[in-house]
Amino acid sequence: MTYNTVPMRLFLTVVFGSFLLGSSCTKDAKCELNPEVARVEAAVQIERLEQPFFQIKSLGDAQRFVGRHPLFANQFLQRRQYPSDEVLAQALLKLATNAGLQKLSREAEAGFKDTDALQSQLRQMFQHVRYYFPGFRVPPVKTFVSGLSQDLFVNDSLMVLSLDFFVGPRASYRPNVPDYILRRYTPAHLLPTAALTVSSKYNQQELTNQTMLSEMVQFGKSLYFAEKILPCTADTLLIGFTGPELAGVQFNEGKIWGHFIEKSLIYTTTPFTIQKYMGERPNVPEIGQTCPGRVGAWVGWQIVRKYMAQHPNVTLAQLMAEKNPQRILNESHYRPKR
Repeated sequence: MTYNTVPMRLFLTVVFGSFLLGSSCTKDAKCELNPEVARVEAAVQIERLEQPFFQIKSLGDAQRFVGRHPLFANQFLQRRQYPSDEVLAQALLKLATNAGLQKLSREAEAGFKDTDALQSQLRQMFQHVRYYFPGFRVPPVKTFVSGLSQDLFVNDSLMVLSLDFFVGPRASYRPNVPDYILRRYTPAHLLPTAALTVSSKYNQQELTNQTMLSEMVQFGKSLYFAEKILPCTADTLLIGFTGPELAGVQFNEGKIWGHFIEKSLIYTTTPFTIQKYMGERPNVPEIGQTCPGRVGAWVGWQIVRKYMAQHPNVTLAQLMAEKNPQRILNESHYRPKR
């Protein structure tokens, strides 16, 4: 089996189409906010904690910062892991007065200067979440410059966005990860990363007998959740593929699925084998040199999309609660042409 490159005509069609969706979707009728969603209340409060943080000049300043932001200190800074608040304050003082981190903070400030725009984007995302899951409580949102320690934190009571991760290629310092992961740390990837993180709250699965299929469907459900709550976001941003990579998997979808079937991979429980197709890799040479890593997640996404197309009455909440990946595969009738 050969994983083919994409004919130039098809490549231009797919990639240019993705560009239009990602850059000008507000002009596309499909991307207009659903009136029912627009009526959903989802007030968002953003607090820019990097600003008072970099005003810290002494140990006392650092202690006062911790005292003024107890929820942030407890959950994001993991306050209880420090022997005392004084030790935590010493660590914060060292970070806040670091010249390199101060420079990165200024770059993050410039890159995310428009708080109103970020607030509007988050509000629309949370409106969609509450439309599908009315019981969802919008957490307070804090922005921060973490020193590239943690990109994003979300639970029921707090969301922290570490803006220094998402400044992009012009940043003085960038996360210490391979290039094929690094390209997902740009301003445009901030909301998709947040959406995928929020999906874990609802994405149920059986914790025993993990197979390739169960992993594929689990990731597929998360990506489907993200596309529903960020309906104007291009697939390239949701899954983190480049335009050529996305065009390639779309063109070779039948061959990719055929590889999983012919190699009897669907029901394998071997973690090493599963990781080859689901984990972070620059490519999956077992399929083809240009086949991107995490291709199994993309296939799982297509299975879930097909399942939901076949079952228009199934709600997003019902999909996320479905723990049986075999049922989703069977009832999707997923059979891409080879």
